[in-house]
Amino acid sequence: MDVFDRDAKVAISEEENIKSPEDVAHFDWTEDEETRMRRKLDYRIVPLALLLFTLCFLDRNARIQGMATDLDLTGYRFNTALSIFYVSYVLVEIPSNILLKKLGGKLYIPCLVFGFGVISLCTAFVHNYEGLFAVRFFLGITEGGVLPGIAYYLSTFFRRKELLFRVSIFIMGSSMAGAFGGLLAAGLSQVPRWGASSAPIHTWRNIFFFEGLISILAAFLGWWIFPKDPASATFLSEREKMIAVERMAREYREIAGERVKSRHIKRALTSAHGTMCAFIFLFLNIALQSFAVFLPTILRDLGYTAIQAQLRSVAPYCAACTTAIVVANFSDRVGMRGPFIVGASLFATVGYAILCGSDSAAAKYAAIFIAAMGAFTAGPATVSWGLNNSAGPSVRSVTSAYIVATGNCGALIATWTYLPFMAPEYTLGHALNMTATGIAAILAAIAVFYCRWENKQRASGERNDRLQGLTDHDVKELGSLHPDFRYML
Repeated sequence: MDVFDRDAKVAISEEENIKSPEDVAHFDWTEDEETRMRRKLDYRIVPLALLLFTLCFLDRNARIQGMATDLDLTGYRFNTALSIFYVSYVLVEIPSNILLKKLGGKLYIPCLVFGFGVISLCTAFVHNYEGLFAVRFFLGITEGGVLPGIAYYLSTFFRRKELLFRVSIFIMGSSMAGAFGGLLAAGLSQVPRWGASSAPIHTWRNIFFFEGLISILAAFLGWWIFPKDPASATFLSEREKMIAVERMAREYREIAGERVKSRHIKRALTSAHGTMCAFIFLFLNIALQSFAVFLPTILRDLGYTAIQAQLRSVAPYCAACTTAIVVANFSDRVGMRGPFIVGASLFATVGYAILCGSDSAAAKYAAIFIAAMGAFTAGPATVSWGLNNSAGPSVRSVTSAYIVATGNCGALIATWTYLPFMAPEYTLGHALNMTATGIAAILAAIAVFYCRWENKQRASGERNDRLQGLTDHDVKELGSLHPDFRYML
């Protein structure tokens, strides 16, 4: 009897009268039971994950509401402040996910949200460029662990063919924030000046203050609602807990309660497929993050007022959100990722090509929809693909952070894609994004062929030598290196 059977025993209820490892191996359930259990997980976890991630992006519209003027963000100061955010953001991601694996998502993810809520609120009281520089650095530390952390957290509750739809829903928080953040920013910026005479709150300061306060309150929801893991989900019955634990253990054939060790980190960082996903996400993130940060500025330089630019930023994000979720659902149904990433990346490339080549404001606005729909669809699929093809909870937690950390190096590049001297056409920035999404499509196609080739090697027995001389525990730790593991294409 292998390690999985012994570890799964802890989640079995008295009422089922399953007391031995042999009973665990024969435990079974119906599809309807699993569906009901999965819906409970969906209703409890996914909406809150969406809310918490959305809150990370609500402050992206402050620049055109007077922040640049008040803080004297002339020249490249705004881009520099964005860059320092991503420097700390990238550095913290892998250590953050290792800590998450130890503490559990119920405690750690809300702590991150509470942290960036406090720092966002403090940003409302910044009065110079140096202060902005400091708060952006600390904001990166708190926000850096949220995306890889939630992505890994979801992978502990949902099977491989269920994951992309849920990951897409929560990552679409960034597009929803772009949509509703524009509306919210337009409304908050109109709140009359208030606060102490020495520290008045107005226009862009309202955006940071109230959105930071909302984040702090949401963190308390996380502590209350999130379960630590499937076995401790109090909203599930004892039998449903068993189903939740057992199906994940059978899906990944991994050791429950495994601690992150140096060999797990090495395996994650040297995985061929994980590395390809990391670089695909890097190039996609150049387009994703520059779009999220600079869209209001681009729209304003097309001739719209600040308020008009905020309002016109809503529709592209809504289109991107809808497209990404529809494609994710279909991708889960067919059990494939790579071909959808290739197609979506090429779609984004077409959008940026139109932005480069057209002089019409109407055509450019239409191209923004195309670029957003492609990039925001491919991004979540890439993160999910890397998680799908990484087995072992410790390896998967590091893989999630590795992909996102590498991807956010692309976000660091994105902060310099749209510079003041390029306005109002921004042709060079659009060309860079067009090239980046095109490279992402090529890398995704290569990754598909690699997965297909590796699966054929395993099917023909070419990787069976990995099992020689190993104990049951060692075999279990092979994870995605196990000859029976098959990569999702």
